[in-house]
Amino acid sequence: MKISSDFPYEPKYLNIFGSNMHYVEEYADESNPDQLTFLFIHGNPTSSYLWRNIIPYVEGLGRAVAPDLIGMGKSDKPDIDYTYKDHYRYLNEFIKQKQLKNIVLVIHDWGSGLGFNYAAQNEENIVGIAFMEAVTKALSWKDASFVERILFRRFRNEKKGHKMIAVNNFFIKQFLFKLGTKRKLTEEEKAHYAAPYPTVESRKPIRVWPKEIPFDGPSASNWKAINNYAQWLEKTTLPKLLLYAKPGMILKKKEVARIKNSYKNLEAVYVGKGKHYIQEDVPHEIGQALKSWARRLSVSRVFTNANK
Repeated sequence: MKISSDFPYEPKYLNIFGSNMHYVEEYADESNPDQLTFLFIHGNPTSSYLWRNIIPYVEGLGRAVAPDLIGMGKSDKPDIDYTYKDHYRYLNEFIKQKQLKNIVLVIHDWGSGLGFNYAAQNEENIVGIAFMEAVTKALSWKDASFVERILFRRFRNEKKGHKMIAVNNFFIKQFLFKLGTKRKLTEEEKAHYAAPYPTVESRKPIRVWPKEIPFDGPSASNWKAINNYAQWLEKTTLPKLLLYAKPGMILKKKEVARIKNSYKNLEAVYVGKGKHYIQEDVPHEIGQALKSWARRLSVSRVFTNANK
């Protein structure tokens, strides 16, 4: 099936702390307050555009909401630090203002770091979690490969990282367009992803994200939050769907095996060949797997509610 570059969704905006967060919303049924809400959360350096070929698969199962994280996509760029904590604060407020209930998280990259954290703190509002190429644990330098250690140390160096990411636009031009995908993106797709970051100053959000990975242990920023939800993920019985590709980049063979062995109520589905941005490599396989799992989730939920 063809991978479309079209983004045929009406842009919507919600004012959060004085700035507009862009989002798209489809299939809302105002007559059904108990409908599932599929909340699609992207990571670095993408936007809601990442989910364009997957959103249609949840039609008839609930509403789909896909925000652009603050400073990213079509959302405003306020004068903030763009740390993990900043992004979580804005996303949490977005969920509150939208009054999102019965949430099925569909999460990727740093969107997973935010989504898992929200789920761990608001389990009563979560129905299920579908995740791919996700941040499932707090990392240490020993977890990284030799190449990753060199790369991330360069990212975190103020001078070298600034030149590489903010000046040379590495995350858009190299990682997203080349290293992180197997498929060659079209010029239209490239233009859509590049549009929010035309200048060095506009690339601050994507420059900060790699510095937020807590490689340095318990004393590092964000380590506690990520470690807490990592432990929660191994305890919770919430339904979970792991979507993985080969070779993958974050969730390679070893990590997939760990997750399969340690998570309760997990379904794992291999969706095909892909690297990091698997939504660009195998979107229809992801969509079909999500649809199949979500249908069973809906049936189980109706049965459970009927027997309360």
